[in-house]
Amino acid sequence: MNITVDEIRRVIVASAGASESGVADADFADTSFDALGYESLALMETATAIESEFGVLIPDELLFEARTPRELAELVRSAKEATAA
Repeated sequence: MNITVDEIRRVIVASAGASESGVADADFADTSFDALGYESLALMETATAIESEFGVLIPDELLFEARTPRELAELVRSAKEATAA
């Protein structure tokens, strides 16, 4: 399953609210969560939504290693592939 950055963005916004950083859509994928204004609680809420929607449990230590939405999408993709194998 190919989980895209756009899907991750949709989940982030649905669970943690829209970013107030003013970052352009094109830059969202590679902008740090800190710069986007998402703190640890927002990421934990996002992880809960990811588990619910995609059936993927992201351990906290891995969740906080992801610094950008692109890295989080890659993490979710890898976890989804591992559970499918």
